[in-house]
Amino acid sequence: TDAEIGLRLGAASGGSRTMAVVVELLATAALGFFKKAPKAPPPPPPGFLDAMSAPMLLSASLIATVVVLIVGSYLLAEPAPASSGKAQAAASASGRAPPATAVIPPTPRAKSDPRFAAFERKMRAEGLSSAAIDAFRYTYGVLVSGESTMIPEEAIKPVDSLPTLASLGVAEDPSLLSKTVMLKLNGGLGTGMGLDKAKSLLPVKGEDTFLDLIAKQVGSMRSEFKMPLAFMLMNSFSTSSDTLSYLSKYDELSAGEFVQNKAPKVVASDLTPASWPKDPSHEWCPPGHGDLYPAMLGSGTLDKLLADGFQYMFVSNSDNLGATMDLKLLTHFAQSGAPFMMEVADRTDADKKGGHLAKDKASGGLLLRESAQCPDEDEGEFQNVDKYKYFNTNNCWVDLKALKEQFVKHDGALPLPVIKNGKTVDPRDKASTKVLQLETAMGSAISCFQGAAAVVVPRTRFAPVKTTNDLLALRSDAYVLTPDFRIELAPERQGVPPNIKLDGRYKFVDDMNKLGAVPSLIGCSKLTVEGEVEFAPGVVIKGDVTVSASSSGKKTVPAGVYENTKVVV
Repeated sequence: TDAEIGLRLGAASGGSRTMAVVVELLATAALGFFKKAPKAPPPPPPGFLDAMSAPMLLSASLIATVVVLIVGSYLLAEPAPASSGKAQAAASASGRAPPATAVIPPTPRAKSDPRFAAFERKMRAEGLSSAAIDAFRYTYGVLVSGESTMIPEEAIKPVDSLPTLASLGVAEDPSLLSKTVMLKLNGGLGTGMGLDKAKSLLPVKGEDTFLDLIAKQVGSMRSEFKMPLAFMLMNSFSTSSDTLSYLSKYDELSAGEFVQNKAPKVVASDLTPASWPKDPSHEWCPPGHGDLYPAMLGSGTLDKLLADGFQYMFVSNSDNLGATMDLKLLTHFAQSGAPFMMEVADRTDADKKGGHLAKDKASGGLLLRESAQCPDEDEGEFQNVDKYKYFNTNNCWVDLKALKEQFVKHDGALPLPVIKNGKTVDPRDKASTKVLQLETAMGSAISCFQGAAAVVVPRTRFAPVKTTNDLLALRSDAYVLTPDFRIELAPERQGVPPNIKLDGRYKFVDDMNKLGAVPSLIGCSKLTVEGEVEFAPGVVIKGDVTVSASSSGKKTVPAGVYENTKVVV
C-alpha cells in the first residue's frame, strides 16, 4: 500500500522522514489518478504521448518522480542508526515517549568488520547468548571505529546540585514492593585480595559473611514490609556453585539467579581474538558490571520479570552491606517517572581516584566518568573533589520497561560507554601477548536514558570492600551492625571512614589475618602499618598513627591507647 511504501522508505533511508512523507504523498496522488483516469481513446494516435490523457500523463510523471526519489533516498541516505520502528511501537504500547540516548552515538557497525566473524564463532562455540554477542559486537565496533573512549574535560561540566535523600518529601508507598526486585551483583572472586572463591564468602562481622548478612537483610525487610520481597543474584561461572550451596541453609530466601557473561580478549596489535593454548581460560575476561543488562536479556530474566508484573529493580554490589531496599527511595523513583536513577555520595579526598558524576555539555544529560576514561592531561581536574562533588555508589534503580524499550530501540545492544584496558593475555606473564579488555560500567547507563536522575545519599548506604584496607576497617568498631543487619559507619565517625594504609605484605586476606586482633579504630583518622607486626588484644588507635617494625621478624604492638604518634616495635 502507499502507507507501507512511506514507512519502509522512512526506515530504509536512515530516518529521512521528510523524504518518506514526500514519497508517500506522491504515491498516494499517483494511485488516485490511476483510479480516476479514463480509458485511452480507441483509435490509435499518430504519436504515443499525444494519445495519453492529461490525468494519465500526470500519473506517469508522478510515478517516474517516485522511482527517482526511491533510488535517490537509498543512494544519498546516511547509514541507518542501530534502531528501528520497533522502538516506536514499543513506546506507543507503553504509553511513554520513545526514549533517546543523551550522550552515546549510534551503534558502530562492527558487523561489517570481517574480523568480528571470528569473535562471533568463538562466542557461539562457548555457548554465549545472542545478547552477549550483540553487546560485544557493539563494544568491538567502538574499538575498530577508532572512536575515542575517553571523556575529556572540555566535553563535560560539573553537576552543581542534586536532591538529597533527607530532602525527599514523599509518602512511602509499600505497594510498590510487589513489583520491585532487589538484585545483588555477586560475580567477583576477589582475586586482588588473594581469594579463589566468591568474595561474598568472606567473614566480615564475627562469623557472618557478606552472604549471611545479605540473607538476613532480605529476611528483615520482608518482615518489616510484610511482603515477599523478590531477591536475585547475578553470579559468575566462578561464583554460582559456591554461592547457591552456601545460601541453601536459608530455606525462606528463595533467591533467583542468572549468570553474567564473559568476553573474549582482543589482541592489541591486530584486533583479533586472543589465543593462549597453555590455559584457554586466559582468553576470556569479565565484561564489567555493565554486562548486567545483556545478561538479563540473554538469560530471559528481563522478559520473565516483566511478564510476572515487575517494573522496578534495585541493584547494588554484594560487598556493599549498606545498600538495602529503601522504601522512600523506591517511592521517589516511581513517582518521578525517571527511567534510571543513580545513588551518589559526596566525594572526599579518599574518593578522588574513583569515578565521578558530570553533565555532558552537548546534551545536558548526566554521565559517569571513570578514571580509565579520563585523559592524562585532565587527571588534576578529575581528582578535584570540589569541582566534581559526587561519586557513584553503584546503587542503581532501573525501570525495567524503560530498559526493555532501550534494547528494542538499539536492536538488542545497549550503547554503554566503552572502557578499554590494556593487559597481557596471561596476567601473571608480563611477556605474554598484549591484549585489550573491553568493559562497560553498570552506572554508565545513566547516559543512555533520557530523563535519568541521581540522588545524594549518606555514606551509611556505602560500605564496600575492595581491598584488605577496607576489610580491616569494616571488621573494626569504626563500623557497626544495625538491627536490620546493615553495616554502616559508627555515628561517632560522622560519615567519614578511617584511612587505612597496610604494608604491601598484607595485600591478601590470609596475610592480613596475621595482623592479629583487630584494633579499635572508632577514633582513628589514619592508620599506617609498615613491616611485619601484629596487634595484641586491647589496642586503641586514635588520630593519625603509624606502626612500624624496627627489624625483621614479627613484632607485637602491646595493648594500649596510641594517639597521633609513630609507634616503632
